[in-house]
Amino acid sequence: MPILALDTATLVSSVALATQDTLVAELTIQTKLTHSELLMPHISQILSAAKLNKSDLKAIAVSIGPGSFTGLRIGLATAKAIAYALNIPLVGVPTLTALAYNCPVPEVYLAPMLDAQKNNVYTALYRWESGELRELQPAQVGMFDEVLEKLTVLNKPVMVMGEAAVMKKEHIISYGDNILLAPAHLIIPRAASVAVLGHKMLNSELKNDVMTLEPLYIRRSEAEELWERRNGVCG
Repeated sequence: MPILALDTATLVSSVALATQDTLVAELTIQTKLTHSELLMPHISQILSAAKLNKSDLKAIAVSIGPGSFTGLRIGLATAKAIAYALNIPLVGVPTLTALAYNCPVPEVYLAPMLDAQKNNVYTALYRWESGELRELQPAQVGMFDEVLEKLTVLNKPVMVMGEAAVMKKEHIISYGDNILLAPAHLIIPRAASVAVLGHKMLNSELKNDVMTLEPLYIRRSEAEELWERRNGVCG
């Protein structure tokens, strides 16, 4: 039975259906429409195309961040509602890990980067070892140029992917000989990777509580920081 996977952490809207060993269907789109406009219609479309009903789903996997605060909330709220209504497991998949999973390339470092505003990026560092993706540096937020500078001193090629890589690709290409851009079909978030990781988590008996799973924000929103400054609250 398939798992439904959602990724709304960035401007990309991606929905996938996958069994343990087969990608049944995937719908990934970049437009100016919002996730609130796209997500539910896309779920209906992909189920219809695969000739499946919601009751056929085994579990829900959702990208939980870091990323767009609004996008993450929409994706997680939708995933929770479906999981609760169908009484099926829910698994939260880290967005940066799913991005790195797009590129099963040995002998290179994988550095997903997402826009964190004000020239900051969310980033982590991974490498494939013996067929498994290993996290070398956990998710964190940093200045874009400082993150790139650290990547240039690594002793192997570094493949960069994610929306920050798309936004700043010309700068990245010119920055260092060891820094590479992922191909266009792998540089963006893919719900297919969320589905694969969701299956791995379920096989390891890892699942999340529908009521308590929260997005992985890494940092506070601008609205929260502004409120704290106005009210004299020290972080």
